[in-house]
Amino acid sequence: MNPIYAGLPTTIFEKMSALARETGAINLGQGFPDAPGPADIIQVAADALLSGTNQYPPMLGTAELRQAIAAHYADHQQLDFDWTSEIIVTSGATEAIAAAILALVSPGDEVVLIQPLYDAYLPMVQRAGGVARLINLDPSSWRIDPAALDAAFGPRTRAVVLNNPVNPTGSMWPREDLALLAQACVRHDVIAICDEVWEHVVFEGAHTPLIALPGMRDRTVKIGSAGKIFAVTGWKVGWVMAAPALASVLAKAHQFLTFTTPPNLQAAVAYGLAKHESWFAAMRAGFAEQRHRLDRGLKQAGYITLPSTATWFLSIDLAASGIELDDETFADRMLREGEVVTIPMSAFYAADPIRSIVRLCFTKQPATIDRAIESFARMRSRF
Repeated sequence: MNPIYAGLPTTIFEKMSALARETGAINLGQGFPDAPGPADIIQVAADALLSGTNQYPPMLGTAELRQAIAAHYADHQQLDFDWTSEIIVTSGATEAIAAAILALVSPGDEVVLIQPLYDAYLPMVQRAGGVARLINLDPSSWRIDPAALDAAFGPRTRAVVLNNPVNPTGSMWPREDLALLAQACVRHDVIAICDEVWEHVVFEGAHTPLIALPGMRDRTVKIGSAGKIFAVTGWKVGWVMAAPALASVLAKAHQFLTFTTPPNLQAAVAYGLAKHESWFAAMRAGFAEQRHRLDRGLKQAGYITLPSTATWFLSIDLAASGIELDDETFADRMLREGEVVTIPMSAFYAADPIRSIVRLCFTKQPATIDRAIESFARMRSRF
């Protein structure tokens, strides 16, 4: 068996969600809402399933969806993409990440990965034969150390993988840090693979796409996700946007991964992307209220939380809360005794992990959040 995969554990998200199913615990671990998703978008998917084609759509994605993606980013981020040559529809953002890494990384190439990181990045770099260069965000601010960034780039650096907004921290890269990264990419002739799936789930400030910075238009792979924008994570509809020279090679990797994506879901996502800005504002406001509800309840129960400016995630700082447990022990006790599933932050590190933070997903119904808060409050005296 391939030793890269044979030696991997089951992803922490699947492990903790399986435990939630087995025990009946409240699942604040894996990042998905407990609401069904926007009814009108789901209806479009259902109608297209019954009345549209159910045969292979074009490998690059339907013209309808690629045109909708181009129009959406022109409206929301003032980015100009040619839908015929610069946009590829993928079966989720994780497939897009895999296609990008497999297409762009050759054996021996170095790839800069920034911790904490989404757990799919490292195995894909290793599978492509690449060598990971790991650097850490400063846990006090979740910002990059310029010296560490500079030291990570060298003559063998082929790519850097950027997640912004950041899962699991719930933070966003400030523009000045993005500028440092862009300058490093230009200086070392490096391609940026930008996992920007949380770009619409932003509560404070504005998301800046790296591709918009000087020198980055032709060296950036920008990745988006309908599952995150429309809270339908099971659909697995994503997309890649890149200059033609990059996109043409990514398409060749994509064709031998999933080849294409269900046409009815593509029709529904095209419909959703055309919604007015007011819809996206209301979506963010709804998630912000869920975040506030959990944050307020945890603080009242005696926990210290970290700022959450984006994504669906809020974190507890165990050390600041006076809890002398590492994150894995805390998560295990919250599951076994408190019947609430959380995710230890150390799961998002390949080396030198932070062990004093746990991540919670707040996109749950008010009653579910309130029950979780009651459990955290009950458990507080035991830690």
